[in-house]
This record gives sequence, structure tokens and C-alpha cells, in this order.
Amino acid sequence: MATDNEEEVLGKAYDARLMRRLLGYLRPYRGAAALAVCCLVAGSALSILQPYLVKVAIDGYIRARDLTGLGGVSALYVLTLLGCFALSYGQTWLINLTGQKIMRDLRMEIFRHLQKMDVAFFDKNPVGRLMTRVTTDVDALNELFTSGVISVFDDVFTLAGIIIFLFVLDWRLALAIVAILPLLAFVTLMFKIKVRHSYRLVRTAIARINAFLQENITGSPVVQLFGQEVKQYARFMGINKDHMDANILSIFYYAIFYPILEAISALAIGVIVWFGGHEVLAGTLTIGTLVAFIQYSDRFFKPISDLSEKYTILQAAMASSERIFKLLDDAPTVTSPAAPPAATSAEPAEPVKSVKEGRIEFRHVGFAYTPGHEVLRDVSFSVAPGEKVAVVGATGAGKSTLISLLCRFYDVREGGIFIDGVDVRGYDLQGLRRSIGTVLQDVFLFSGNVAENIRLGDAGVTDGRLRQAAETVHAAEFIEKLDGRYSAPLGERGASLSVGQKQLLSFARALAFDPKILVLDEATSSIDTETELLIRDALEKLMAGRTSIIIAHRLSTVQNADRILVLHHGRLRESGTHQELLKLKGIYWRLYQLQYGAEGSGAR
Repeated sequence: MATDNEEEVLGKAYDARLMRRLLGYLRPYRGAAALAVCCLVAGSALSILQPYLVKVAIDGYIRARDLTGLGGVSALYVLTLLGCFALSYGQTWLINLTGQKIMRDLRMEIFRHLQKMDVAFFDKNPVGRLMTRVTTDVDALNELFTSGVISVFDDVFTLAGIIIFLFVLDWRLALAIVAILPLLAFVTLMFKIKVRHSYRLVRTAIARINAFLQENITGSPVVQLFGQEVKQYARFMGINKDHMDANILSIFYYAIFYPILEAISALAIGVIVWFGGHEVLAGTLTIGTLVAFIQYSDRFFKPISDLSEKYTILQAAMASSERIFKLLDDAPTVTSPAAPPAATSAEPAEPVKSVKEGRIEFRHVGFAYTPGHEVLRDVSFSVAPGEKVAVVGATGAGKSTLISLLCRFYDVREGGIFIDGVDVRGYDLQGLRRSIGTVLQDVFLFSGNVAENIRLGDAGVTDGRLRQAAETVHAAEFIEKLDGRYSAPLGERGASLSVGQKQLLSFARALAFDPKILVLDEATSSIDTETELLIRDALEKLMAGRTSIIIAHRLSTVQNADRILVLHHGRLRESGTHQELLKLKGIYWRLYQLQYGAEGSGAR
């Protein structure tokens, strides 16, 4: 199981390999990015020109009392301001538009990747952590593209331009400013180190908040049933306080750094005024040059401050990109084959698209979720097309694991599972799973309306077929009473429906897809007796002509099965009809006794 240590590891502040991969997302929008850079550089050039125009105005026209020339320079200064505004608007719009498109593309890629991942992946990764990847981490990369990668050109170009102008105007004053740079470098370095630490704390706290919220919102009924609200509130208060403290620490470092930067800037201006004033009095420097120097020195520290902030953005982006790419590079272990291991032919073939007859065969299957802890051991049985086979056994016997392996949520460690003589690993995954209609005990419904939850976006399920499926399983009776009927909106996970109604919808969903194989995994355990009686007839129609596997704890639901398989500690111990197994007086008989007592022992 992943831990918070994954959030704490920030890695390098700059990783060329990660940056190259990130810039790959910019490639489809390189035209807009190039135009944004051009706007940005042109705007910086106009901004750098403004103090020089002030110098020209003072030295060339104000001292000479030339109002005409002063008007021309003033008009040119205003034009540079308007140009800066227009160029700033253009580059801001282009950069943010590009950033939003990159963020959209990256989120879609992550979501598409998560859809491909097998169940074992989600067993190991908390939902809250995956949510952080899609939301917070992608936002960090968006900030890199909108405020980092392209904006760095502005800061570097502005800084270089200012330095050039300073040395052109007066190299001695320029050296006086450069002498302050070691102090500035020391302060900036200390800031980077401290902010790096505080950022790590913030990232860890955010990950803990996401994981805790997801778990508690999903498990809120359990929290309320056991009266744990106060305890969970206290736990969340602690996690939330850690997040607040981490942010306050980060704010503290910023609150120190920027005033120090302002003080250094003021010190630089003081040095310019002192030495520059002496030169003006000595007649070796003009007033206009001194004023321009003061303006340039004031602007000199802004790109340095911005670059320090860009370091933090870069640090966050490198950490987020490393986690995102680690997720994207985690390949699914269960995939559709390029060429299936056919059972009847040695020649390679294309993946089988769908099940034709529904003949199932387990051959010496062994499986363990964790190595060394076997769940199934040497399980072998077959189910003929159209046959109804029930699987019973105590909790933990491996019943649901059989279904997970049949649907290829996991791959077997030993032996093989075959459908129509072809190893399930030879089927196209989507085609295999569409051929197996599964009804689980815990029904998952999506936000949307009733029809959407039955159809699940499949245009092949027509309205007529959808309504017929609902009527067959008696779901239409409560659907017709809903406001909007099949268009009635359902809350998150079907919150507006009862447990029994959700189960009926799952039956309608399975029937609407018309699968060759039907799997009922504790499908009637959450339904009351009256509702169960209603759907027994529907189940008979649903299973007619289909290979059916029924998993149940309630033996009353499996007595009419063609054959009953009894699992015990991961092994297939008994097989036969209800009557045959009772006569054996083995494991099935004991289970029957536990459920119905002595008075049921003679029931037949």
C-alpha cells in the first residue's frame, strides 16, 4: 500500500528528463506558445526602453526647455505603455489558454489510463491519492506552463536587458549594483531551502486530507451508525491543522524573503543615489542618467524575485510530474492479447471478440492475492452451455474469487480458465466482459437517470429493449412511480433508491446487455422476501438459455440449480444436486443444518 512518503519525496528541483516529457504536452500548441513568447519578449523590450526615454526627456529636452521635443518623447512613452498593455494581454491570454488545454489533455490521459488499470492496481492505491494525481498535481503543472516555462523568458530577457542598459549608461554605477548580488544570492538560496521543506509539508498534508475525506465521506453511514462523528472530527481537525501549519510556515518564509529583497533593493538605490549624486555634482553624470539608473535598479530586483518564485513553481511541478508519470508508466498487468493462447490450435490468431456458446472450464486453477496466501487450490470443474451451477461455501472459501478470475479482473497463478475452449487470456477484454453479465451484492449506480444506469452509455441498448428488461425483472413497477420514470434523476450511487430497488436495476442492466454467461454474486442477499419472490420468476427467464453461475450464502436460492459446487478453504470439496449433497451429509449438509436447524434436516 502506498504511503504518504510518496508525497514527501520531492526529487530534484529540475529534472531534464521530466521537463522534456512535460514539454511534449506543449508540442500540439507550439504555435500559440511561440506567439506568447514573442509578445512577452516584445513587451519586456518596451518596458526596458521606458527608463531610457525618461533619461532622454530629462537630459535632452527638459534641461533645454524644448517643449516640442518633450511632447514627442512623452507621446512615445505613452505608446510604449499602450504597447506593453496590449502585448501583456495577448501573452496572458495565449499562455493561460494553452495551459488550460494542456491540463485538459493531461487529465484525459490520466483518466483513460486509470480506466485501463486492473483491479489489483486499485487494491494497492487509495482513491484519495489517485484523486490528488488528477486534481492537485495537474494544477501544479498548469501553473508551470502558465507562470513558469514561458514566463521565465520574460524574467531572463528583462534582467539581461537591464544589465546591458546599466553598463551602457555608467559602468561604475553598474558595478556598484553588481557588488550587492552575492548578498542577494545568499538570501535567495536560503529562501529556496526553507520553501522546499515547507512545500513538502504542504504536499503531504494535502494528500492526507484528500485520502481522509474520501474515506470518511464514502463510509459516513458506518461512522454515524457507530457514533464516531466526534472521534473522526478530532482526527480531521489534526490533519487539517497540519495543513494550516504547513501553509503558515510557507507564508512565514515568504513574509521574510520579500521584505529582505525590498531592503536590498532600497540599499541598491541608496548606493546609486550616493555615488551617482557625487558624479552629478562633479559633472561626470547627468541627472537624466541618474534617474534612469534609479528606475532600472528598482526594476532589476523584480525579475530576481519572480525567478525565486518560479523556483517554487518548478519544484512543485517536478514533484507532481514525477508522481503523474509514475502513475502513467504503471502498466496494467491484465490486457487484451496480441495473439491468444488458443486451446485447439498452435497457430496464432486475433483476440477472440466475444463468447459464442458459454461453455466454462476451470482446469487446476490456483490463485493468491498475496504470494504465499493461497485463496484457490487446484480447482477444476466445467459448466455446460445453458447449465445453472451454484457455488456455495463459508465466507473466505474463494467463491467471489472464481468470478473475478472468470472476468479477468486478475489472472490465474496456476492452471487456466477456458470459455468455449479458449483461454480467457485469449479474449479481447472488452468483448469477454460484455459477454458476462454480472450482478453483485453491492450495486454501484452512477449519477444520472434511471435509463442511463441501465444502458451505461451503450447505444445498442434501445429504449424498447431497456423497458422490456426492466419489466422482466419487475423493476418497471417502481420505475413507473418515479417522477420522470426512466428519466428520473438518481443521486450519487443511487442515494434516492432503496437497496432492493438498486438490486432490481442491476438485474435490468444485466438483462439489457443480453450476455451469454450470467453471474449472480450474492445477488439476492440484500432483497427482502417479498421482492425475492417477485424476481425468482424473472431470474428463471434471465437464466434461460444462458450459462449461469450463482454464488449465494442463502441455500434457498440455489436448491433448484442443475449442480451445486461446494468450496472449502479454497478447494472444491463436493459437487452434485441439492438432494445428492444432502445425502452425503458432508460440508453442504452442515451448512444446510446451520441455516435451517434440525427441523429443516428432513426437508427435501
